[in-house]
Amino acid sequence: MSITALGYIGIRSRKTADWEGFATRLLGMQQVDRGGGSRAFRMDDRAQRLLVEAGDDGLGFLGWEVADGAALDALASRLEAARVPVSRGSAALAAERQVTALIHFQDPEGNRLEVFHGAHRSADPFVPGRPISGFRTGPLGMGHAVLQVRDATALLPFYRNLLGFGVSDYALAPYPLYFLHVNGRHHSFAIVGSGQQGFHHFMVELGMLDDVGQGYDLAQLEPGGVAFTLGRHTNDHMTSFYAHSPSGFFVEYGWGARVIEPQNWEPHETFDGPSLWGHERLYLPEGPRAAMREMRLKAAAKGLRAPIQGLDCPWLAGLG
Repeated sequence: MSITALGYIGIRSRKTADWEGFATRLLGMQQVDRGGGSRAFRMDDRAQRLLVEAGDDGLGFLGWEVADGAALDALASRLEAARVPVSRGSAALAAERQVTALIHFQDPEGNRLEVFHGAHRSADPFVPGRPISGFRTGPLGMGHAVLQVRDATALLPFYRNLLGFGVSDYALAPYPLYFLHVNGRHHSFAIVGSGQQGFHHFMVELGMLDDVGQGYDLAQLEPGGVAFTLGRHTNDHMTSFYAHSPSGFFVEYGWGARVIEPQNWEPHETFDGPSLWGHERLYLPEGPRAAMREMRLKAAAKGLRAPIQGLDCPWLAGLG
């Protein structure tokens, strides 16, 4: 597949200044100096991964990576053949995104997608905003992004057939939900057919479980800071919590997700709900919370378990 990773995310916010503390002191990103009302943050050796620009709260753009200029041209041609309007990014935009070249276009629900090659790397080492072991990026990309959409089933062919994303798994009830991969990360993208439109969350994965636990402590110090309690997902096996971002959507902060082999992976329908345990949705009223809780209790009654991935303990790793 031509798209290899989620390279960066751009968001709009009425509270760009609040992102400074949220992204550095909670998430552990490194702030990069930017002019005007925008903010940029590093997660690794890349010059930037998260961009925050002034505007109405929500997703600004998703930046998807390809290997080189030839792959970028091939994807542009494929999109144009499918009658998707494609624009070449200017040199100024490429410099702003810290990449060699990019194109941009919209998916059928109006979300802006950017595809690039040649991400710039910083000459300076990554310095986290708080003591963490680091983020799990590299070939797996920045993390994952999840959108709420009006009709997930109708949108699926655009990402699967045209952009070449692979379906990892899906659920059809209580509404369509598709998880898609572009590399070994179980999913770099997901669409939730809730009938609404908006940015649900993005996820960053940490190198050690203690990074997540310490972040959970920090999030709980803020009134209403935690949206989902600590829990573990059924499909990607991630142990995580979700924080309320300054822009209203969530940020998942996790560790230990599975890595798949895309060439051998078989898409399948799931029936056991999103979480093996935890992930109590504190932001929901009791009725919907109880329904989600019941799904977890049924999963527990069935004895569902998942292996530990991404071990950060050498002693435990030696037991595998």
